[in-house]
Amino acid sequence: MKNMMMNFVRDEQGQDLIEYTLLMAFIALASAAIFVQAGTSVNSIWKSASSQLSNAAVSAS
Repeated sequence: MKNMMMNFVRDEQGQDLIEYTLLMAFIALASAAIFVQAGTSVNSIWKSASSQLSNAAVSAS
């Protein structure tokens, strides 16, 4: 039993998988932050365009 535990502790076979998983998690978080920022910018542009169109519709009436 002791040998099995020592072999388990020394085994580095899954190390690459963990590193790739952490890298993918970092990329996912960075992407989410970029999309949130882009959504805020698009929302601002949409509100500005909507406001200008509303003002144009009111002045055309």
